[in-house]
Amino acid sequence: MKIAKLISILGVLAMAIVLFNGFTRGDFGAEGARLLAMPWGIVSLVDLYTGFTLFSMWIIYREKSLPVAILWTIAMMTLGFFAGALYAFLALGASRGDWRKFWLGKHA
Repeated sequence: MKIAKLISILGVLAMAIVLFNGFTRGDFGAEGARLLAMPWGIVSLVDLYTGFTLFSMWIIYREKSLPVAILWTIAMMTLGFFAGALYAFLALGASRGDWRKFWLGKHA
């Protein structure tokens, strides 16, 4: 479980750095328009949001509180795997070394 915590916290840090870079140096509107103008840009976004949706389904399944699960899902859809890595890190800590509790949450 230690390696999973390390990977998730590295994901949080990496995403924080690239999000900061994107928000401070990028032009979301212009670059997003170019991305949507390219067939592989659309493929990449559909792929990305399919992953976000599947990860969010896991969050909704394992969370005790629906409002909390909805907030995590909104974070996932807006901040991407910054939110996903942070959620995984927190879930790993809350599971206290129990993989079953990590994966199943309230259903464990």
